[in-house]
Amino acid sequence: MGGQPTSTQKTPPLEPFTQEISGTVVTIDLVPIPRGSVQVPDPDNPGAMKSIEIGSFRVSKTEITWDAYDIFVYRLDVPEGEAGGEGGEGDEQKGDGPDAITRPTKPYIPPDRGYGHAGYSAISLSFKGAEEFCKWLSAKTGREYRLPTEVEWEYLARADAAAEAPYCFGDDVSLMDDYAWHSGNAKRKTQPVGKKKPNAWGVHDVHGNVAEWCIGLDGKPIACGGAFLNKPEELTLKRRDRQTALWNITDPQMPKSTWWLSDCNFVGFRIICEGEASEPIEEGERP
Repeated sequence: MGGQPTSTQKTPPLEPFTQEISGTVVTIDLVPIPRGSVQVPDPDNPGAMKSIEIGSFRVSKTEITWDAYDIFVYRLDVPEGEAGGEGGEGDEQKGDGPDAITRPTKPYIPPDRGYGHAGYSAISLSFKGAEEFCKWLSAKTGREYRLPTEVEWEYLARADAAAEAPYCFGDDVSLMDDYAWHSGNAKRKTQPVGKKKPNAWGVHDVHGNVAEWCIGLDGKPIACGGAFLNKPEELTLKRRDRQTALWNITDPQMPKSTWWLSDCNFVGFRIICEGEASEPIEEGERP
């Protein structure tokens, strides 16, 4: 993807906010991204580029952590015994009243691989798991949460870096230690989110730590940004990974899980909330 982001509004029109998850003490911090445009290859005109306009939105400051994802998986926001709570039955359980949101099967092995849990990126989850988390959070909060598109991801990750720069901080790969967890400093495992420098728009870990599920230019799942297993020079803004059978090859279930990836320890996700739709909505005022 040959994006060339250009911000047309240097001062973001939105304010940062913290999303509370009712029934818990967990919160998600989101930062504003200004509107702008990106130049991408034109599929209808090989060799040419076309401009895609991107509206302002908010994005989670870090990758979504186990603190938030556990609530979704284990229904920690629902009192035990209530519909969809821990007292419920079934693999893909529904909760949150009329929204009847499908939640994942409980993992059969520790999905954090022993790397760390509180404050660490959720990993081992499928694209479906990331998408359904967004649906659950949207239904719960009254805001519209979703995964970034591939174009949006590169735009928010690049921030104010030059269009031709391979990294959010420019082209000097020797600075990567300041911004990313990679094969040279991560000790072959994920690290707590938000410990490295953010990009110019306040977004942490756009390079390394875990790759991030996005919606590709072709509408199919794609993971952007690279992970802790990659070398610093591999963690460019163009880094993309597609799921293969190897990501879930040792899953003993037949059919294999649609929620968890038994052999993928390097993909997580972050979420975005669009423009005016992301304005705070008080509990009880949901549509």
